[in-house]
Amino acid sequence: MSQATILRRLVAEQTVAIPGAPMALVAKLIEREGFQAMYLSGAVLSAGVHAVPDIGLITLDQLAAHTRILSAAADIPLVVDADTGFGGPREVEECVRVLEAAGAAAIQLEDQQGAASGTGGTKRCGHLAGKQVVTPGEMVEKVAAARAGCRNPDTVIIARTDARGVAGLDDALARLHAYREAGADWLFPEAPQDRDELARIGRDFAGETPLLANMTEFGVGPLLTVDELSDLGFAAVLFPVTLMRVAMQAMHAALAIIGDEGTQESLLDLMQTREELYELLEYDPADPEAWLAAHSNRLAAHSNRLDRQSHTGPRGDA
Repeated sequence: MSQATILRRLVAEQTVAIPGAPMALVAKLIEREGFQAMYLSGAVLSAGVHAVPDIGLITLDQLAAHTRILSAAADIPLVVDADTGFGGPREVEECVRVLEAAGAAAIQLEDQQGAASGTGGTKRCGHLAGKQVVTPGEMVEKVAAARAGCRNPDTVIIARTDARGVAGLDDALARLHAYREAGADWLFPEAPQDRDELARIGRDFAGETPLLANMTEFGVGPLLTVDELSDLGFAAVLFPVTLMRVAMQAMHAALAIIGDEGTQESLLDLMQTREELYELLEYDPADPEAWLAAHSNRLAAHSNRLDRQSHTGPRGDA
C-alpha cells in the first residue's frame, strides 16, 4: 500500500494532525510520537534549510532533494508544499511527477502569483498582506495538470486558495468549488480570520471534500484544537512551522547562556542525551553492522529514489 493510499484512508477515518518536519531527525521524532503524517512547509524549507525568506526562491531541485530526505527518514505519509508549482500547467505536471518520485504522498499547490524570474516577485506567506492571486481559470488549469501528472492515482492533490486576504471569503469559497471540480482531492482555505469563517467553510463542503486547516502561529486566524476543527468539518490540520519556531527559540536561549556562562553545563537537563538520540535512530554503537542490516531496505529504497530522480531530470525552475 502506498503512502498516498494510507493518507487517504487516514483522513477518511479521523481528523489528522500533521506537524511540519524541518529535518530528517525531526521526521523520525514525529513518527515515534504517534503522529500519522508529516509536512514539508515552503516556509521551513526556505528559512530553516536555506536561510532565505519564503518568497519563491526555492527551486524544484531543492524541494525534491528535501522531499527525498524526509520521506526516507520515516514511514508515515509526507505532504509537500509545492507553492505555485514552478510555472504554468506544463511545469506543474512535471513538478508532480518529480515530487511523487521523491516520495511525496500529497502535493499542495496555491493560487498566488508565482515568483518572477527567480527574484521573488509578489510570492509571500499566505498570512501577510500584499498577496496577489491568479485568475480562477489559471489555477483550474494547474489543478487539472497536477491531477493528470500523477502516476499514482492515489497521490493527493491539495488546492490552496489565498484569495480570502485578497478578495474576501465569498471569492475564496467560489475558487475552492472550482478547484474541486478540476480534480483537487483536498481543499486548503488559507487564512480564515475567525471561527465563524472556519465554520462556514466547513458547512460549505460538508461531506464532499476533505478540508485542510492551517494552524500556523502569529497569523491572522485563531489557533483552534484538532478536535475543534474536526467539529467544524476539517479532515486534516497543519502545524507547519511550530517545531522549527520552538527549536529556534530554544537555541537562541542556549547560545545566550553559553555566551554568558562560558559553558553548556546548566543546559544538560534540557538536552536530548546521547542515549536518547541513539534510541531514536534505533542504533547500538556497539553493533553498527546490526543497524545496517536492519535498515538495508530503507537505504536501498532511498538510493532507488535518487536514481529515479536523476532520470526524470527536474527542471528546477524558481
